[in-house]
Amino acid sequence: MTRTPLLRALLASAAIATSVVLAGCNSDQMSLATNAKANQPVPPKLVAAMQDKNMDLQSPILVRLFKQEAELEVWKQDRTGVFQLLKTYPICRWSGDLGPKIREGDRQAPEGFYSISPGQMNPQSSYYLSFNTGYPNAFDKSLGRTGSQLMVHGDCSSRGCYAMTDEQIAEIYALGRESFFGGQRAFQLQAYPFKMTPVNFAKHRNNPNMPFWKMLKEGNDHFEVKRQEPKVDFCEHKYVFDATPLPGTNRPLQFNASAKCPAYTVPADIADAVRQKEQKDQTQLAELISKGTPVARMRTGIDGGMNQIFASKIPEGSTGLSDAGDGSVLAMERAPGTIPPTVNPPRPSDNLLRVPETTAVAATPAPASPRVASASKDDIGGLLSGMNQKSGSGETTSSTATPSSPSQVTSARRSEPAPRPQAALPKPAEPRQATKPQLKPSVDTSAALKPSAPATLSGAAPVVSSNNFDSRFSAFR
Repeated sequence: MTRTPLLRALLASAAIATSVVLAGCNSDQMSLATNAKANQPVPPKLVAAMQDKNMDLQSPILVRLFKQEAELEVWKQDRTGVFQLLKTYPICRWSGDLGPKIREGDRQAPEGFYSISPGQMNPQSSYYLSFNTGYPNAFDKSLGRTGSQLMVHGDCSSRGCYAMTDEQIAEIYALGRESFFGGQRAFQLQAYPFKMTPVNFAKHRNNPNMPFWKMLKEGNDHFEVKRQEPKVDFCEHKYVFDATPLPGTNRPLQFNASAKCPAYTVPADIADAVRQKEQKDQTQLAELISKGTPVARMRTGIDGGMNQIFASKIPEGSTGLSDAGDGSVLAMERAPGTIPPTVNPPRPSDNLLRVPETTAVAATPAPASPRVASASKDDIGGLLSGMNQKSGSGETTSSTATPSSPSQVTSARRSEPAPRPQAALPKPAEPRQATKPQLKPSVDTSAALKPSAPATLSGAAPVVSSNNFDSRFSAFR
């Protein structure tokens, strides 16, 4: 059905307006029907890139965030049913430290798997445009973690959010909006401390957040081996990925983040591929540690990070806790968007200490409530545990894993140590610009790292477009 631009804008705005009652990052009172910012089209250059990658404009998307690399990736489903990397955006500012958000006011940008529905898209944001990450999810709540209004937004200013430039968030927002018009009920947001590579795990092997990060790596591996959005569930205070009922069982699985896990299995093709990737990563990790890969420096007193692209454009700018790691930086001559004069870059610390490997983690008392991370003796977590025991680490295992069939999930309860305390850095309220242009043109950040061509899995579902507007946005009714 053909729509005029005005009618299409009205329908889009009405659909997204359902939950515009958010606070903190949102305050404008403009009319949604005439909100030009929220209805900007996807830039022609990006549409052309979709065509080159065999993608439809309105096919599903998936977003991944990496704190250490300060990058946001937008993946999009192609016409074969698998996801490919469409574009990588440098993150202008994130706050806190590497590690999960624990409590309201700790300035931590969240880590984990979240679902973004149309109702979480906020066209009235004070920070140009934004969408709510959905923190806390069921896993976070089961551990008593608190926080609210954690956003991905513009304005390059963060107090627990992931901040882009206005031009960048306009483009990301448009990609999400189009995916909803194509029938996607919600897109997945995967937020990581760093890219889940053996190199990074070797560098951070003594970090007390390692049990939590191993859970995230499992979800990362599920996505990377099949290039489709992993199904996420929660039980026993842990993440579960791509769970299906046992053969011969017709009853649907019932998951509760705080309750015992139901009996489930993982499809054999996915389980086998994840296992092979894990074994390869484990071998590389062992080699890196045996070669003496240094432990990541403890950089206390720094609040968050910023991509080098932005830091290089600011007087006395610093990347803070962000580090490309492999030395790769998105090649851009100009900053991708407008950097506000009020931007507060991470402050470098004089206390840059390289912690000796044998004393990197002191014995940590067990937390009040146990936290469970998926692990087994033959995975990357088991290897890290072994290395920590050899080096005098205080990380302990509360129970051992039991063997299972190739398609069966195995898990071990681990006591997750409390994360490293955050340095208390008072930050003044960030003044708003006196005048701000209503619209900002899109910028080219197309120098994204190109992934290897994924193999199409048997049974991969093709993109199915919906021609009914009501069904497109039934997710938030």
